[in-house]
Amino acid sequence: MELLTPDEMGRADALTIAGRVPGERLMEHAGAAVARVAGRQAAVGSRVLVLCGPGNNGGDGFVAARLMAGMGYRVRVALLGAREALKGDAALMAGRWSGPVEAAAEASLAPVDLVIDALFGAGLARDLDGAARELVERLNAAALPVVAVDLPSGIDGASGAVRGSAVRARWSVTFFRAKPGHLLMPGRLHCGELTVADIGIGPATLDVIRSQAFENVPELWGGGFPVPRAEGHKYSRGHLVAVSGPAQATGATRLAARAALRAGAGLVTVACPAAALAIHAANLSAIMVRPVEDADGLAHLLADPRLATVVIGPGVGVGQGARDKLRACADRRVVIDADLISSFAGAPDELAQAMSLSPAAVATPHDGEFAKLFAGHEEVLSPPSKIERVRAAARLLGIVVVLKGPDTVVAAPDGRAAVAANAPPWLATAGAGDVLSGIVGGLLSQGMPAFEAACAGVWVHGEAAREAGPGLVADDLIDALRPVYRRLFQRL
Repeated sequence: MELLTPDEMGRADALTIAGRVPGERLMEHAGAAVARVAGRQAAVGSRVLVLCGPGNNGGDGFVAARLMAGMGYRVRVALLGAREALKGDAALMAGRWSGPVEAAAEASLAPVDLVIDALFGAGLARDLDGAARELVERLNAAALPVVAVDLPSGIDGASGAVRGSAVRARWSVTFFRAKPGHLLMPGRLHCGELTVADIGIGPATLDVIRSQAFENVPELWGGGFPVPRAEGHKYSRGHLVAVSGPAQATGATRLAARAALRAGAGLVTVACPAAALAIHAANLSAIMVRPVEDADGLAHLLADPRLATVVIGPGVGVGQGARDKLRACADRRVVIDADLISSFAGAPDELAQAMSLSPAAVATPHDGEFAKLFAGHEEVLSPPSKIERVRAAARLLGIVVVLKGPDTVVAAPDGRAAVAANAPPWLATAGAGDVLSGIVGGLLSQGMPAFEAACAGVWVHGEAAREAGPGLVADDLIDALRPVYRRLFQRL
Protein backbone atom coordinates (compact mmCIF):
# COMPACT_ATOMS: atom_id res chain seq x y z
CA MET A 1 0.00 0.00 0.00
CA GLU A 2 3.04 2.31 0.25
CA LEU A 3 3.60 4.77 -2.59
CA LEU A 4 7.17 5.79 -3.40
CA THR A 5 8.15 8.98 -5.18
CA PRO A 6 10.82 8.62 -7.89
CA ASP A 7 13.43 9.87 -5.42
CA GLU A 8 12.33 7.33 -2.80
CA MET A 9 12.37 4.56 -5.39
CA GLY A 10 15.91 5.60 -6.31
CA ARG A 11 16.85 5.22 -2.64
CA ALA A 12 15.28 1.75 -2.57
CA ASP A 13 17.37 0.73 -5.58
CA ALA A 14 20.53 2.18 -4.03
CA LEU A 15 19.93 0.49 -0.67
CA THR A 16 19.36 -2.84 -2.39
CA ILE A 17 22.50 -2.53 -4.50
CA ALA A 18 24.47 -1.48 -1.42
CA GLY A 19 23.21 -4.70 0.18
CA ARG A 20 25.08 -6.64 -2.53
CA VAL A 21 22.26 -7.23 -4.96
CA PRO A 22 23.76 -6.31 -8.36
CA GLY A 23 21.96 -3.66 -10.32
CA GLU A 24 22.02 -5.85 -13.41
CA ARG A 25 20.04 -8.49 -11.49
CA LEU A 26 17.36 -5.94 -10.65
CA MET A 27 17.23 -4.89 -14.30
CA GLU A 28 16.97 -8.49 -15.48
CA HIS A 29 14.07 -9.08 -13.09
CA ALA A 30 12.39 -5.85 -14.21
CA GLY A 31 12.68 -6.72 -17.88
CA ALA A 32 11.40 -10.22 -17.20
CA ALA A 33 8.33 -8.77 -15.45
CA VAL A 34 7.64 -6.57 -18.47
CA ALA A 35 8.04 -9.54 -20.82
CA ARG A 36 5.56 -11.57 -18.75
CA VAL A 37 2.90 -8.87 -18.86
CA ALA A 38 3.49 -8.18 -22.56
CA GLY A 39 3.37 -11.91 -23.29
CA ARG A 40 -0.12 -12.10 -21.81
CA GLN A 41 -1.36 -9.42 -24.21
CA ALA A 42 -0.17 -10.85 -27.52
CA ALA A 43 0.10 -14.36 -28.93
CA VAL A 44 3.51 -15.93 -29.56
CA GLY A 45 4.65 -14.90 -33.02
CA SER A 46 3.13 -11.43 -32.76
CA ARG A 47 5.10 -8.41 -33.89
CA VAL A 48 6.44 -6.45 -30.92
CA LEU A 49 8.16 -3.07 -31.11
CA VAL A 50 10.27 -2.12 -28.07
CA LEU A 51 10.99 1.61 -27.81
CA CYS A 52 14.03 2.12 -25.59
CA GLY A 53 15.20 5.36 -24.02
CA PRO A 54 18.69 6.49 -23.06
CA GLY A 55 18.52 5.50 -19.37
CA ASN A 56 17.76 2.52 -17.17
CA ASN A 57 14.18 2.41 -18.45
CA GLY A 58 15.66 1.63 -21.84
CA GLY A 59 17.80 -1.09 -20.24
CA ASP A 60 14.62 -2.76 -18.95
CA GLY A 61 13.31 -2.60 -22.51
CA PHE A 62 16.38 -4.35 -23.94
CA VAL A 63 15.91 -7.17 -21.42
CA ALA A 64 12.23 -7.55 -22.31
CA ALA A 65 13.10 -7.57 -26.04
CA ARG A 66 15.69 -10.33 -25.62
CA LEU A 67 13.37 -12.50 -23.53
CA MET A 68 10.39 -12.07 -25.82
CA ALA A 69 12.47 -12.86 -28.88
CA GLY A 70 13.56 -16.04 -27.12
CA MET A 71 9.89 -16.93 -26.59
CA GLY A 72 9.13 -16.72 -30.29
CA TYR A 73 7.88 -13.16 -30.72
CA ARG A 74 9.00 -11.12 -33.72
CA VAL A 75 10.77 -8.29 -31.92
CA ARG A 76 12.12 -5.00 -33.19
CA VAL A 77 14.09 -2.63 -30.97
CA ALA A 78 14.27 1.12 -31.55
CA LEU A 79 16.52 3.36 -29.45
CA LEU A 80 16.07 7.07 -28.76
CA GLY A 81 19.61 8.39 -28.84
CA ALA A 82 22.97 6.84 -29.61
CA ARG A 83 23.73 3.29 -28.52
CA GLU A 84 27.28 4.26 -27.54
CA ALA A 85 25.87 6.86 -25.14
CA LEU A 86 24.23 4.22 -22.96
CA LYS A 87 25.87 3.74 -19.56
CA GLY A 88 26.07 1.22 -16.76
CA ASP A 89 23.51 -1.57 -16.61
CA ALA A 90 21.58 -0.13 -19.57
CA ALA A 91 24.67 -0.43 -21.77
CA LEU A 92 25.23 -3.97 -20.47
CA MET A 93 21.68 -5.05 -21.37
CA ALA A 94 21.91 -3.40 -24.78
CA GLY A 95 25.06 -5.48 -25.36
CA ARG A 96 23.11 -8.66 -24.62
CA TRP A 97 20.63 -7.87 -27.40
CA SER A 98 21.88 -9.55 -30.57
CA GLY A 99 19.39 -8.07 -33.03
CA PRO A 100 19.47 -4.80 -34.93
CA VAL A 101 18.69 -1.49 -33.25
CA GLU A 102 16.72 1.11 -35.18
CA ALA A 103 16.59 4.85 -34.60
CA ALA A 104 13.42 5.42 -32.59
CA ALA A 105 12.67 8.77 -34.19
CA GLU A 106 12.45 7.07 -37.59
CA ALA A 107 10.97 3.71 -36.53
CA SER A 108 7.91 2.55 -38.39
CA LEU A 109 4.86 1.82 -36.23
CA ALA A 110 3.39 -0.55 -38.80
CA PRO A 111 3.00 -3.42 -38.97
CA VAL A 112 3.09 -3.77 -35.16
CA ASP A 113 0.80 -5.77 -32.84
CA LEU A 114 2.16 -4.52 -29.49
CA VAL A 115 4.47 -1.74 -28.35
CA ILE A 116 6.61 -1.73 -25.21
CA ASP A 117 7.23 1.84 -24.07
CA ALA A 118 10.63 1.84 -22.36
CA LEU A 119 11.54 5.41 -23.29
CA PHE A 120 11.33 7.26 -19.98
CA GLY A 121 10.21 6.07 -16.56
CA ALA A 122 9.60 7.83 -13.27
CA GLY A 123 12.97 9.58 -13.44
CA LEU A 124 11.82 12.00 -16.14
CA ALA A 125 13.12 15.40 -15.05
CA ARG A 126 11.68 17.74 -17.69
CA ASP A 127 8.93 18.10 -20.26
CA LEU A 128 9.23 15.99 -23.38
CA ASP A 129 10.22 17.95 -26.46
CA GLY A 130 11.84 17.48 -29.82
CA ALA A 131 12.19 13.97 -31.17
CA ALA A 132 10.93 12.37 -27.95
CA ARG A 133 7.67 14.31 -27.99
CA GLU A 134 7.17 13.71 -31.70
CA LEU A 135 7.63 9.97 -31.17
CA VAL A 136 5.14 9.87 -28.27
CA GLU A 137 2.53 11.80 -30.23
CA ARG A 138 3.04 9.56 -33.26
CA LEU A 139 2.60 6.51 -31.02
CA ASN A 140 -0.62 7.86 -29.53
CA ALA A 141 -1.98 8.70 -32.97
CA ALA A 142 -1.34 5.10 -34.09
CA ALA A 143 -3.62 3.87 -31.25
CA LEU A 144 -1.56 0.69 -30.81
CA PRO A 145 -1.76 -1.41 -27.62
CA VAL A 146 1.09 -0.29 -25.36
CA VAL A 147 2.76 -1.81 -22.32
CA ALA A 148 4.57 0.94 -20.37
CA VAL A 149 7.70 0.21 -18.38
CA ASP A 150 7.47 1.80 -14.91
CA LEU A 151 5.28 4.71 -16.09
CA PRO A 152 4.01 5.80 -19.49
CA SER A 153 6.68 8.07 -20.93
CA GLY A 154 5.86 11.70 -20.16
CA ILE A 155 4.01 11.08 -16.88
CA ASP A 156 5.54 12.64 -13.77
CA GLY A 157 5.99 9.89 -11.19
CA ALA A 158 5.47 12.19 -8.22
CA SER A 159 2.46 14.22 -9.37
CA GLY A 160 0.84 12.28 -12.22
CA ALA A 161 1.15 15.38 -14.42
CA VAL A 162 1.72 15.17 -18.17
CA ARG A 163 5.18 16.54 -18.96
CA GLY A 164 4.60 18.06 -22.38
CA SER A 165 3.06 14.92 -23.85
CA ALA A 166 2.59 11.38 -22.54
CA VAL A 167 2.04 7.87 -23.85
CA ARG A 168 -1.44 6.43 -23.42
CA ALA A 169 -0.80 2.86 -22.31
CA ARG A 170 -3.22 -0.02 -21.80
CA TRP A 171 -0.93 -1.69 -19.27
CA SER A 172 1.89 -0.48 -17.05
CA VAL A 173 4.46 -2.51 -15.15
CA THR A 174 6.20 -0.90 -12.21
CA PHE A 175 8.57 -2.36 -9.66
CA PHE A 176 8.49 -2.94 -5.88
CA ARG A 177 5.90 -0.26 -5.11
CA ALA A 178 3.57 1.97 -7.11
CA LYS A 179 4.27 5.68 -7.37
CA PRO A 180 1.90 8.58 -6.72
CA GLY A 181 1.81 9.25 -10.47
CA HIS A 182 0.16 5.87 -11.04
CA LEU A 183 -2.88 6.91 -8.96
CA LEU A 184 -3.08 10.68 -9.29
CA MET A 185 -4.88 12.22 -12.25
CA PRO A 186 -4.23 12.47 -15.14
CA GLY A 187 -1.45 9.92 -14.79
CA ARG A 188 -3.87 7.18 -13.80
CA LEU A 189 -5.73 7.60 -17.09
CA HIS A 190 -2.50 7.06 -19.03
CA CYS A 191 -1.34 4.01 -17.06
CA GLY A 192 -4.14 1.59 -17.86
CA GLU A 193 -4.03 -1.64 -15.88
CA LEU A 194 -1.16 -1.54 -13.38
CA THR A 195 1.06 -4.46 -12.37
CA VAL A 196 3.49 -4.03 -9.46
CA ALA A 197 6.27 -6.57 -9.85
CA ASP A 198 8.68 -7.98 -7.28
CA ILE A 199 12.22 -7.58 -8.65
CA GLY A 200 14.17 -8.49 -5.53
CA ILE A 201 14.00 -5.31 -3.43
CA GLY A 202 13.34 -6.36 0.16
CA PRO A 203 10.49 -4.76 2.14
CA ALA A 204 13.01 -3.85 4.86
CA THR A 205 14.08 -0.92 2.68
CA LEU A 206 10.75 0.70 3.58
CA ASP A 207 11.89 0.89 7.20
CA VAL A 208 14.71 3.17 6.05
CA ILE A 209 12.76 5.22 3.52
CA ARG A 210 9.71 5.68 5.78
CA SER A 211 7.32 6.71 3.04
CA GLN A 212 4.38 8.78 4.25
CA ALA A 213 2.21 8.23 1.18
CA PHE A 214 -0.12 5.28 0.69
CA GLU A 215 -2.80 3.91 -1.54
CA ASN A 216 -6.09 4.18 0.32
CA VAL A 217 -7.00 0.53 0.88
CA PRO A 218 -8.37 -1.33 3.94
CA GLU A 219 -4.91 -2.59 4.87
CA LEU A 220 -4.06 1.01 5.75
CA TRP A 221 -6.87 1.61 8.28
CA GLY A 222 -8.67 -1.71 8.74
CA GLY A 223 -7.09 -2.48 12.11
CA GLY A 224 -8.97 0.43 13.66
CA PHE A 225 -12.26 0.10 11.80
CA PRO A 226 -15.18 -0.08 14.27
CA VAL A 227 -16.63 -3.54 13.75
CA PRO A 228 -19.71 -4.00 16.00
CA ARG A 229 -19.16 -6.23 19.02
CA ALA A 230 -21.63 -8.42 20.86
CA GLU A 231 -21.29 -6.39 24.05
CA GLY A 232 -21.71 -3.07 22.27
CA HIS A 233 -24.81 -0.86 22.23
CA LYS A 234 -25.96 2.35 20.57
CA TYR A 235 -24.53 4.56 23.30
CA SER A 236 -21.08 3.03 22.94
CA ARG A 237 -21.12 3.90 19.23
CA GLY A 238 -21.49 7.61 19.82
CA HIS A 239 -24.11 10.31 19.39
CA LEU A 240 -23.63 12.57 16.36
CA VAL A 241 -25.22 15.94 15.66
CA ALA A 242 -25.79 17.09 12.07
CA VAL A 243 -26.28 20.85 11.94
CA SER A 244 -28.92 22.07 9.48
CA GLY A 245 -29.54 25.41 7.86
CA PRO A 246 -32.83 27.05 6.87
CA ALA A 247 -35.98 25.31 5.70
CA GLN A 248 -35.22 25.74 2.00
CA ALA A 249 -31.88 23.88 2.29
CA THR A 250 -32.48 20.78 4.40
CA GLY A 251 -31.73 17.90 2.02
CA ALA A 252 -27.94 18.04 2.33
CA THR A 253 -28.10 17.78 6.13
CA ARG A 254 -30.44 14.79 5.93
CA LEU A 255 -28.09 13.01 3.54
CA ALA A 256 -25.22 13.52 5.97
CA ALA A 257 -27.30 12.48 8.97
CA ARG A 258 -28.62 9.29 7.33
CA ALA A 259 -25.14 8.38 6.11
CA ALA A 260 -23.71 8.83 9.62
CA LEU A 261 -26.34 6.50 11.07
CA ARG A 262 -25.77 3.91 8.35
CA ALA A 263 -22.00 4.19 8.86
CA GLY A 264 -22.40 3.07 12.45
CA ALA A 265 -23.09 6.06 14.67
CA GLY A 266 -25.26 4.89 17.57
CA LEU A 267 -27.56 7.89 17.58
CA VAL A 268 -27.94 10.90 15.29
CA THR A 269 -29.71 14.19 15.96
CA VAL A 270 -30.40 16.91 13.41
CA ALA A 271 -30.11 20.38 14.95
CA CYS A 272 -32.15 22.82 12.86
CA PRO A 273 -34.04 26.12 12.98
CA ALA A 274 -37.62 25.78 14.16
CA ALA A 275 -38.91 26.60 10.68
CA ALA A 276 -37.17 23.50 9.33
CA LEU A 277 -38.25 21.19 12.16
CA ALA A 278 -41.37 19.81 10.49
CA ILE A 279 -39.58 19.22 7.19
CA HIS A 280 -36.86 17.15 8.84
CA ALA A 281 -39.28 15.31 11.12
CA ALA A 282 -41.48 14.33 8.18
CA ASN A 283 -38.53 12.85 6.31
CA LEU A 284 -36.59 11.15 9.10
CA SER A 285 -37.53 8.14 11.21
CA ALA A 286 -34.56 6.78 13.14
CA ILE A 287 -32.97 10.22 13.46
CA MET A 288 -33.99 12.72 16.14
CA VAL A 289 -34.66 16.41 15.47
CA ARG A 290 -33.96 19.30 17.86
CA PRO A 291 -34.71 23.00 17.36
CA VAL A 292 -31.55 25.12 17.28
CA GLU A 293 -31.72 28.68 15.92
CA ASP A 294 -28.18 29.98 16.23
CA ALA A 295 -24.73 29.44 17.70
CA ASP A 296 -25.93 29.98 21.26
CA GLY A 297 -28.62 27.36 20.79
CA LEU A 298 -26.08 24.92 19.35
CA ALA A 299 -23.75 25.54 22.28
CA HIS A 300 -26.64 24.85 24.67
CA LEU A 301 -27.42 21.57 22.90
CA LEU A 302 -23.78 20.53 22.95
CA ALA A 303 -23.54 21.17 26.68
CA ASP A 304 -24.51 17.50 26.85
CA PRO A 305 -21.08 15.79 26.67
CA ARG A 306 -22.60 12.70 25.11
CA LEU A 307 -23.09 14.63 21.87
CA ALA A 308 -19.41 14.37 21.02
CA THR A 309 -19.34 14.44 17.21
CA VAL A 310 -20.67 17.08 14.83
CA VAL A 311 -21.10 17.24 11.05
CA ILE A 312 -21.48 20.84 10.00
CA GLY A 313 -21.55 22.45 6.59
CA PRO A 314 -24.04 20.65 4.34
CA GLY A 315 -26.92 23.09 3.93
CA VAL A 316 -25.89 25.18 6.93
CA GLY A 317 -25.58 28.45 4.97
CA VAL A 318 -22.61 30.72 4.28
CA GLY A 319 -21.48 33.60 6.46
CA GLN A 320 -20.85 34.75 9.99
CA GLY A 321 -23.67 32.67 11.44
CA ALA A 322 -22.08 29.49 10.10
CA ARG A 323 -18.66 30.50 11.47
CA ASP A 324 -20.19 31.15 14.88
CA LYS A 325 -21.87 27.74 14.87
CA LEU A 326 -18.53 26.08 14.17
CA ARG A 327 -16.95 27.85 17.13
CA ALA A 328 -19.81 26.54 19.30
CA CYS A 329 -18.68 22.97 18.63
CA ALA A 330 -14.94 23.58 18.48
CA ASP A 331 -14.13 21.15 21.32
CA ARG A 332 -15.95 18.22 19.64
CA ARG A 333 -14.98 15.78 16.94
CA VAL A 334 -15.99 17.67 13.81
CA VAL A 335 -16.45 17.10 10.09
CA ILE A 336 -16.42 20.40 8.17
CA ASP A 337 -17.88 20.52 4.67
CA ALA A 338 -19.58 22.56 1.97
CA ASP A 339 -21.05 25.89 3.14
CA LEU A 340 -18.88 26.05 6.20
CA ILE A 341 -15.68 25.76 4.17
CA SER A 342 -16.93 28.54 1.91
CA SER A 343 -17.65 30.63 5.02
CA PHE A 344 -13.91 30.78 5.71
CA ALA A 345 -12.91 31.67 2.13
CA GLY A 346 -9.48 33.29 2.15
CA ALA A 347 -9.23 32.87 5.93
CA PRO A 348 -7.74 29.44 6.64
CA ASP A 349 -5.93 30.85 9.69
CA GLU A 350 -9.30 31.66 11.26
CA LEU A 351 -10.52 28.14 10.54
CA ALA A 352 -7.35 26.73 12.09
CA GLN A 353 -7.93 28.83 15.20
CA ALA A 354 -11.55 27.73 15.43
CA MET A 355 -10.47 24.08 15.31
CA SER A 356 -7.50 24.35 17.68
CA LEU A 357 -9.40 22.68 20.57
CA SER A 358 -10.97 19.86 18.57
CA PRO A 359 -9.71 16.37 19.46
CA ALA A 360 -10.37 15.19 15.90
CA ALA A 361 -11.39 17.30 12.92
CA VAL A 362 -11.71 16.62 9.20
CA ALA A 363 -12.38 19.11 6.39
CA THR A 364 -13.71 17.73 3.10
CA PRO A 365 -13.49 20.37 0.33
CA HIS A 366 -13.77 19.81 -3.38
CA ASP A 367 -11.39 21.64 -5.72
CA GLY A 368 -13.47 24.82 -5.89
CA GLU A 369 -13.89 25.09 -2.13
CA PHE A 370 -10.20 24.30 -1.63
CA ALA A 371 -9.19 27.12 -3.98
CA LYS A 372 -11.52 29.59 -2.22
CA LEU A 373 -10.41 28.61 1.27
CA PHE A 374 -6.71 28.97 0.52
CA ALA A 375 -6.90 31.96 -1.82
CA GLY A 376 -3.69 33.96 -1.44
CA HIS A 377 -1.80 31.07 0.18
CA GLU A 378 0.57 30.00 -2.58
CA GLU A 379 2.39 27.61 -0.26
CA VAL A 380 -0.79 25.52 -0.41
CA LEU A 381 -1.98 26.12 -3.96
CA SER A 382 1.29 26.10 -5.93
CA PRO A 383 2.83 22.60 -5.42
CA PRO A 384 2.43 20.54 -8.63
CA SER A 385 1.50 17.40 -6.70
CA LYS A 386 -2.00 17.09 -5.27
CA ILE A 387 -0.50 15.15 -2.37
CA GLU A 388 1.79 18.06 -1.49
CA ARG A 389 -1.06 20.58 -1.78
CA VAL A 390 -3.24 18.63 0.63
CA ARG A 391 -0.33 18.07 3.02
CA ALA A 392 0.33 21.82 3.05
CA ALA A 393 -3.36 22.46 3.72
CA ALA A 394 -3.43 19.98 6.61
CA ARG A 395 -0.33 21.56 8.16
CA LEU A 396 -1.79 25.04 7.93
CA LEU A 397 -5.18 24.08 9.37
CA GLY A 398 -3.80 21.61 11.91
CA ILE A 399 -6.51 19.08 10.96
CA VAL A 400 -7.05 16.26 8.48
CA VAL A 401 -7.98 17.47 4.99
CA VAL A 402 -9.79 15.47 2.32
CA LEU A 403 -9.49 16.98 -1.17
CA LYS A 404 -12.23 15.25 -3.12
CA GLY A 405 -12.13 14.19 -6.75
CA PRO A 406 -11.52 11.10 -8.89
CA ASP A 407 -8.19 10.79 -7.07
CA THR A 408 -9.29 11.89 -3.59
CA VAL A 409 -6.33 12.63 -1.32
CA VAL A 410 -6.47 12.51 2.48
CA ALA A 411 -3.64 14.16 4.41
CA ALA A 412 -2.85 14.67 8.09
CA PRO A 413 -0.79 17.47 9.67
CA ASP A 414 1.99 14.95 10.40
CA GLY A 415 2.52 14.34 6.66
CA ARG A 416 0.68 11.07 6.17
CA ALA A 417 -1.26 11.01 2.92
CA ALA A 418 -3.42 8.48 1.11
CA VAL A 419 -4.70 8.42 -2.47
CA ALA A 420 -7.95 6.67 -3.36
CA ALA A 421 -8.30 4.96 -6.73
CA ASN A 422 -11.59 3.07 -6.29
CA ALA A 423 -14.19 5.74 -7.05
CA PRO A 424 -16.15 5.17 -10.29
CA PRO A 425 -16.98 8.18 -12.51
CA TRP A 426 -20.70 8.02 -11.70
CA LEU A 427 -19.92 9.00 -8.09
CA ALA A 428 -19.74 12.62 -9.28
CA THR A 429 -23.34 13.54 -8.49
CA ALA A 430 -25.14 16.13 -6.39
CA GLY A 431 -25.17 15.26 -2.69
CA ALA A 432 -22.41 12.65 -2.84
CA GLY A 433 -20.11 14.88 -0.80
CA ASP A 434 -22.78 15.28 1.90
CA VAL A 435 -22.95 11.50 2.17
CA LEU A 436 -19.17 11.33 2.50
CA SER A 437 -19.15 13.86 5.35
CA GLY A 438 -21.79 11.79 7.13
CA ILE A 439 -19.84 8.55 6.71
CA VAL A 440 -16.68 10.15 8.09
CA GLY A 441 -18.65 11.62 10.97
CA GLY A 442 -20.20 8.23 11.74
CA LEU A 443 -16.74 6.68 11.96
CA LEU A 444 -15.43 9.52 14.14
CA SER A 445 -18.38 9.06 16.49
CA GLN A 446 -17.28 5.46 17.07
CA GLY A 447 -13.81 6.58 18.13
CA MET A 448 -11.84 6.06 14.93
CA PRO A 449 -8.89 8.50 14.70
CA ALA A 450 -9.35 11.36 12.25
CA PHE A 451 -6.89 10.29 9.51
CA GLU A 452 -8.05 6.69 9.55
CA ALA A 453 -11.74 7.70 9.67
CA ALA A 454 -11.27 10.01 6.69
CA CYS A 455 -9.42 7.35 4.69
CA ALA A 456 -11.96 4.65 5.53
CA GLY A 457 -14.85 6.99 4.75
CA VAL A 458 -13.44 7.83 1.33
CA TRP A 459 -12.83 4.17 0.47
CA VAL A 460 -16.26 3.03 1.69
CA HIS A 461 -17.86 5.91 -0.23
CA GLY A 462 -16.18 4.75 -3.45
CA GLU A 463 -17.17 1.14 -2.89
CA ALA A 464 -20.77 2.18 -2.26
CA ALA A 465 -20.78 3.95 -5.62
CA ARG A 466 -19.50 0.78 -7.29
CA GLU A 467 -22.20 -1.20 -5.54
CA ALA A 468 -24.96 1.21 -6.54
CA GLY A 469 -23.80 1.31 -10.15
CA PRO A 470 -24.24 3.81 -12.99
CA GLY A 471 -27.12 6.23 -12.69
CA LEU A 472 -26.90 6.48 -8.91
CA VAL A 473 -28.18 9.43 -6.93
CA ALA A 474 -26.80 10.34 -3.54
CA ASP A 475 -29.53 8.50 -1.62
CA ASP A 476 -28.46 5.26 -3.32
CA LEU A 477 -25.02 5.52 -1.72
CA ILE A 478 -26.53 5.28 1.76
CA ASP A 479 -28.44 2.10 0.93
CA ALA A 480 -25.37 0.62 -0.79
CA LEU A 481 -23.36 0.89 2.43
CA ARG A 482 -25.02 -2.28 3.78
CA PRO A 483 -23.45 -4.76 1.32
CA VAL A 484 -20.18 -2.81 1.38
CA TYR A 485 -20.01 -3.08 5.17
CA ARG A 486 -20.94 -6.76 5.04
CA ARG A 487 -18.03 -7.54 2.73
CA LEU A 488 -15.68 -5.28 4.69
CA PHE A 489 -16.51 -6.96 8.02
CA GLN A 490 -15.79 -10.35 6.45
CA ARG A 491 -12.46 -9.06 5.19
CA LEU A 492 -11.25 -7.51 8.44
